[in-house]
Amino acid sequence: MSALVACPFCRAMFERGEAASCPECGLALERLSRLPASRGEGGEGGEGDEALPPHMEQLPWTYLGRGRGVLLGLSLVGMVAFFLPWVRETAPDLQELSGFGFALKLGWMWAPAVAWFVMVPLVASRRSIWKMRGARVAVAFLAGVVVTCVAARLAFTPAPSPVRPVRFEWGYGLYVTGLLGVAALAAAARFGGSAVELPTKQARRGDETLH
Repeated sequence: MSALVACPFCRAMFERGEAASCPECGLALERLSRLPASRGEGGEGGEGDEALPPHMEQLPWTYLGRGRGVLLGLSLVGMVAFFLPWVRETAPDLQELSGFGFALKLGWMWAPAVAWFVMVPLVASRRSIWKMRGARVAVAFLAGVVVTCVAARLAFTPAPSPVRPVRFEWGYGLYVTGLLGVAALAAAARFGGSAVELPTKQARRGDETLH
């Protein structure tokens, strides 16, 4: 055993002098005697019981760090904002519409509500740093849908005519939704946090090579 070296991540073993680094992981090989014993050694479990690297550890459902809590909060508030006033019309009709009211008239206005609704389980189901970082693009896409819909609503307004005047003002709910979308877009870029500073619940020596 003293003549063997192994990869600190996948535990592939080689004879000393056979290789300097693991061909699969690219990590420098270390003497087998220096590596910590896996949980599968000693008759308890098998190869699949090896300690997970920190970025793949399952975090509690209540974990709110690394942007997880921020994105959950933004998506929940976004769903509430969908029912706030988005426009107050005084001509040709006297009415106030929320995002929900807009969606009943224009089908594509359901997009912000759907994006917020999908974001909640998407973020909540990511319970490891690895999965959080891997979901950044998906979360950013959903936030981009919200921002795009709000921008399109502000940019394209009904044109008045001599026989049909159009007078309205945008409600605070529309602006709140847009700001929430921008905030979610920024939070998505940092979802999962840094890949350098990684929390761990497992006891480690402190000199392991983490991947």
